[in-house]
Amino acid sequence: MYPLNIALSPRNVDERANLLDFTRRTLGEFFTELGEKPFRALQVLAWIHRRGVTDFSAMTDIAKGLRARLQDQAQITPPEVITQQHSPDGTHKWLLRLADGQAIESVYIPDGERHTLCISSQVGCPLRCAFCATGAQGFTRNLSVGEIVGQVWVAQRWLSQSGISLRNVVLMGMGEPLLNFDNVIAAIDIILDDWAYGLSWRHVTLSTVGVIPALDRLRVASPVSLALSLHATDDALRDRLVPLNRKYPLAELFAACRRYVTNDGKRSNSSHRYVTFEYVMLAGVNDSPEQARTLTNLLRGIPSKVNLIPFNLFPNSEYRRSPPENIERFRDILLNAGLIAITRKTRGADIDAACGQLVGNLRAACSNQ
Repeated sequence: MYPLNIALSPRNVDERANLLDFTRRTLGEFFTELGEKPFRALQVLAWIHRRGVTDFSAMTDIAKGLRARLQDQAQITPPEVITQQHSPDGTHKWLLRLADGQAIESVYIPDGERHTLCISSQVGCPLRCAFCATGAQGFTRNLSVGEIVGQVWVAQRWLSQSGISLRNVVLMGMGEPLLNFDNVIAAIDIILDDWAYGLSWRHVTLSTVGVIPALDRLRVASPVSLALSLHATDDALRDRLVPLNRKYPLAELFAACRRYVTNDGKRSNSSHRYVTFEYVMLAGVNDSPEQARTLTNLLRGIPSKVNLIPFNLFPNSEYRRSPPENIERFRDILLNAGLIAITRKTRGADIDAACGQLVGNLRAACSNQ
């Protein structure tokens, strides 16, 4: 029904290797094949990601002969910025065109001292969650490693102009990251690499609706923080809101979450032991006191926190946002039961950049230019 790694990739429009696709290890192998020392990978990683350089001729600590060879055999090609939108609340959204003409969106969200970049992992999404605009548009393909990392590259250059250092990256944009497992893990490796962006694993979060076999693989493969899109407390409702639940129902999902936080020596970082559960608040659908109390029982024994997300409208949606008093009542039930629960601030809704609103509408953007 839902393959773990949908093997659709971008059309090859340039035979030269895009070095944005390379981790430290694979870039070292690339230079070894050129007859060069693997340490060249560290130099080039720093030029690309720390300094934002795409011109090999500007890499002055590399011999001219090697720079010329790189020019012939490689490229550094990030996604192209088509449009940018800025909200009065500080949220900034990019519409990015990929090499084959497809489009994705990325969003920068400031919140006091916290600066977060939300990036995409697929063009569209195959999971069709009922409350999400991305799923409503359908699915085209997975993003390459370079297309995922390229979103960070674009944002970092924009932020550096304001003297802002990127502190947090969340894979919560378009797509289900665990359906593009290998490319997502490689991109995370680059984001965490001290020679690239050097983010702490505590500041990189992957959000999934719960592709259980891939979730078990993630537990071993990467130390990043986990966010689980839950949104319902019984299978009948979650089947409607998150169709993947028909394949991986709640009992199996919570068992996987318990495995995820278990310190049995298999985790890539055993000190990371909690799950953030995301819960979109839908008026009259999943916001009752009874559902809040059920949620407290479901999360018993799982180190966790709960993010309550006010629903963000999109065209033709059948759902409405829960009233503030319902959200507050729901949150208070969780808090009184000893859970950590917060209500996420809605940011960027005026530019369709809030949670669940990303669609990568290239046609509309071009028609407005």
